[in-house]
Amino acid sequence: MTDYAGLMAQAESAIEAGQVDHALAAFADAGRADPTRKEPWVRTAQLQFDRTNYAHAIVAAEEVLQRDPDDLVADGILTVSGFRIATGSLQRLQGRDALPSATARREAEMLAGTLRTTMGDEIFAEEAKPAPAPRRRAAPARRSQASAPAPARTAPAPAARPAGDAPASGNPFERIGGN
Repeated sequence: MTDYAGLMAQAESAIEAGQVDHALAAFADAGRADPTRKEPWVRTAQLQFDRTNYAHAIVAAEEVLQRDPDDLVADGILTVSGFRIATGSLQRLQGRDALPSATARREAEMLAGTLRTTMGDEIFAEEAKPAPAPRRRAAPARRSQASAPAPARTAPAPAARPAGDAPASGNPFERIGGN
């Protein structure tokens, strides 16, 4: 078995080579080589988050927080992963018309209240605006070339971002704050 530093270097080299599965195995080995260190767990949480394996990212982030309760990266991964899982669950419930149940509605309202208390009302401002109705082009009336000028074209409205998508900057932690 290689020492902790060697395993960490091996994992980072694997990432650079695009071998994420190999890197995750090396980080797991590094975590076993020195169970007190948080770094292999931080990197595992980041890699799992990047792969959209949110449940695995949460487990790794919890390992980090057991070793360092003040780690903002782990807290951010834990928070955003949880939101993404909750969003997916709410969308599945809505698709099955199960959201009107009293329990599901109460839980969704509690989550929204927590978000509002923690992050402020402005986080809901974008989502609260109704999406503009799609514009239909009317069939052109038959006119002679000498008649009134054609109406000016309007630019299409930008597509609304589905709930749970990353912000336009691509940074999933953009709205969390902190360091």
